[in-house]
Amino acid sequence: MRVLAAMSGGVDSAVAAARAVDAGHDVVGVHLALSRAGGTLRAGSRGCCTIEDAMDARRAADRLGIPFYVWDFSERFRDDVIEDFVSEYRAGRTPNPCMRCNEKIKFAALLERAVELGFDAVCTGHYALLVDSGEGRELHRASDAAKDQSYVLGVLTAEQLAHTYFPLGPTPSKAIVRAEAAERGLTVAQKPDSHDICFIPDGDTRGWLAERVGAETGEIVDRDGAVVGRHEGAHAFTVGQRRGLQLGVPAPDGKPRFVLEVRPVDNRVVVGPKEALATAEISGQRFSWAGRAPGARSFECEVQIRAHADPVRARADVTDAGVVVVPEVPFDGVAPGQTAVIYDGTRVLGQFTIDRTVSAVPVGV
Repeated sequence: MRVLAAMSGGVDSAVAAARAVDAGHDVVGVHLALSRAGGTLRAGSRGCCTIEDAMDARRAADRLGIPFYVWDFSERFRDDVIEDFVSEYRAGRTPNPCMRCNEKIKFAALLERAVELGFDAVCTGHYALLVDSGEGRELHRASDAAKDQSYVLGVLTAEQLAHTYFPLGPTPSKAIVRAEAAERGLTVAQKPDSHDICFIPDGDTRGWLAERVGAETGEIVDRDGAVVGRHEGAHAFTVGQRRGLQLGVPAPDGKPRFVLEVRPVDNRVVVGPKEALATAEISGQRFSWAGRAPGARSFECEVQIRAHADPVRARADVTDAGVVVVPEVPFDGVAPGQTAVIYDGTRVLGQFTIDRTVSAVPVGV
């Protein structure tokens, strides 16, 4: 195949590109410039897509003997990922920028350009398995459960999966990838994995949002609407949060309160007991299937609501208005804006953005 290897500058994408070369494919490396701040430097394991990462990607491509290019996707990244992140928080939701980046940048903008240029597939360093069945290509969990990234790939469609290549999917552990990188003489062999939000490399999400959303004071209320404190910006709170609430009125039972809901319309934050974080139902209108759609409109499945959360057995119902999921055991602390990924065993069936949640504990209980 003609393969375009997306090289982030990390060890995973470098080894993925190397394995594509070993497999006999015609490989070209590309690094995506996602920020206009060209002088930005990586701080340890915080952030990615910096000038340092671009240099690391180029050195890896040179070592592999493949052509290498840098493509400027910063405008698309700003519009589809950063602005989406800000607007979601402004609306009181909790977005996942990695999901949007995979959906809008790596497997939309990049893949579209790759196909236009005659490439057969885009290769990345994601840990997930692709299985070609008699009914089309399927997306499955990686062999290494600790590194599995199928959750953040749940946004991929059947067309995108047909042009995707994940060489690291069958690898039993990340240690093997690092050892392989060292044997190949790749300088990124021991480079730390990136974490946190790449466009907020200092990790101060609250401060970053305050500059863009604004900090307007408002009320913190309990489930009955009684005012128990004040806040300096609802955007700074997330569902499930316990610390930093600075409540002036203690709970009647003396137990800690948690954020249950963020209401941007009236600029209120709702708090309550930990038990009220239990979620009995979630639903969403924006959904997609990763490959063929389920054969029934109501089916048993497993649902994962965070990248590293345990999957929960559930029933999913597909309606004209979207997807409704009822778990066997309540989810814990679900916020609108999160992504729910639906599985059948190891296979990813699809995903939806959570618009509505129903607490398992009625108000007044």
